[in-house]
Amino acid sequence: MSVHPQPWPEPDPQITAAVQAMYWGKREAPLAVQVRDRLGELFPDAAFADAFGRAGKPGWSPGRLALVTVLQKAASLTDRQAADEVRENLAWKYALGLSLQDPGFDHSVLSEFRSRVVAHELEERVLDLLLERLRALDLVRAGGSQRTDSTHVVAAVRDLNRLELAGESVRAALNALAAACPDWVDQALVVADWSRRYADRIDTWRLPASKAKQDELALHYARDGYTLLDAVYAPASPSWLRELPAVQTLRTVLVQNYTRTSDRGGRLRVRRRERTEDGGDGLPPGPSRLASPYDTDARWSVKRDLFWNGFKLHVSETCHPQAEGDRPARPNIITNVTTTVSTLPDTKALEPIHQALKHRRLLPARHYLDSGYPSAELIVGSAKTYGVALITPVLLDTSHQAKAREGFAAHDFTIDWDNRKAVCPAGKSSATWNPVVQAGVAKTVVTFSALDCIPCPVKKHCTSARSNRRQLSLQPRELTEAIRTARARQQTGDWNRDYALRAGVEGTIRQATHTTGLRRARYRGLAKTHLDHTTSATALNLIRVVAWWNGHPLDRTTHSHLARLQLRLAA
Repeated sequence: MSVHPQPWPEPDPQITAAVQAMYWGKREAPLAVQVRDRLGELFPDAAFADAFGRAGKPGWSPGRLALVTVLQKAASLTDRQAADEVRENLAWKYALGLSLQDPGFDHSVLSEFRSRVVAHELEERVLDLLLERLRALDLVRAGGSQRTDSTHVVAAVRDLNRLELAGESVRAALNALAAACPDWVDQALVVADWSRRYADRIDTWRLPASKAKQDELALHYARDGYTLLDAVYAPASPSWLRELPAVQTLRTVLVQNYTRTSDRGGRLRVRRRERTEDGGDGLPPGPSRLASPYDTDARWSVKRDLFWNGFKLHVSETCHPQAEGDRPARPNIITNVTTTVSTLPDTKALEPIHQALKHRRLLPARHYLDSGYPSAELIVGSAKTYGVALITPVLLDTSHQAKAREGFAAHDFTIDWDNRKAVCPAGKSSATWNPVVQAGVAKTVVTFSALDCIPCPVKKHCTSARSNRRQLSLQPRELTEAIRTARARQQTGDWNRDYALRAGVEGTIRQATHTTGLRRARYRGLAKTHLDHTTSATALNLIRVVAWWNGHPLDRTTHSHLARLQLRLAA
């Protein structure tokens, strides 16, 4: 397929006349019409030319396919429904510059377009182009305030337990081999026997109920898997069969869930891996453990009482403090979406978020976050590297004195960094000052003298250590001062009133999940899921900008009759 970038054609005169007759001066025009009128050729073909060749059969305009994908997300349509809209909806024809007789395209074109975009790492392109246009219109700018929060995304695969995972991995490898090289499967395997066991998907409803039989079946799946791999890796087998993704996935699943050893007689023994207290011969950690043979990027994760298999999405948007009822100077615009594996902590996602915002020249001056994101290193590093102040509650002191709110916590000690000593609340100076490395982190251990601590009248409020002396473990000076300042600041009423601005991002995530359905991934794999999220963010930004242009509030809060009565009486 080839693409030769061309400017988008102007809207067809017949369609323009029909749209004017239906909407202009009578009612508000649809989203697609307003986007074309105000933003014009939003996604030029040249921006996606790298994903297509110069020779071959001419394909549909990639820029217009990008707009179709965004409008598809705004209306939460399937590929088939979106292709029908291109053929039948006058508003979409107007936005795309199509004639009334244009037949559109087959719905499979959208899937091929997404695959090419992902293969050439252009997942961010649609969001970048829109933000660049909005920045030129002064609807979004660097500086100011932004807020970020994360939410879970369920993968587009079935949830499998360990037994189902083992059997389904063997089945997936068998199907991949049968599709890639059926003659080899016919020669190397007894097809009738394997088909009888793996023709239907492995499902809990078909599995035995007793624990003993389930364990026996798990070992049976493992033996079948090893037998299949032995056949694939046999010298007479085509070497390229080993490179099939399903075969590699089967290898990984077997290594993660089983052990295979030989006894003194040379016989192989297969056993299931079980987690042990000492960590020996147990299951791999969550970030590396496969959850499905059909989406090797999905991971099981848990957050409080939520347990899901999939990914994690981080949404960043601009936010503007305003009085109730006032029209905002600019709409709140989503400036970045970051898709990660579900097991990645929020603290690890903040640096990529700032890098993406820097690349778009949209770094905020103040970044509002919840307590899952910050650390002392990030608070200092964000200000130093990006000039971004993190407005976020930091975790409080975890010492038993601070938790009980009795006695002297670490912040009650005065630290004299220049003279390398600490002074306790009783006025005694530390005896030692030792720089150390704990768990790979540079710290300073400060110890007081037992001769000062034992006779101290407030010793019971300070330490219960058997050594009869207080000890402090300090991070580097810059980090310690930053965390102490942040803890002191968040105890004030002004900080709490300012931090209330962060709460609005919850509504953004609600709008995203309700409008575009991104709570459940449509596609498999991290890259395609991220493309889905960037197009969703682009669609939400268009919805917000059009609403702001027309003076519509975004917070469509519904009130019950009783709540409306209460508001009327209060007025």
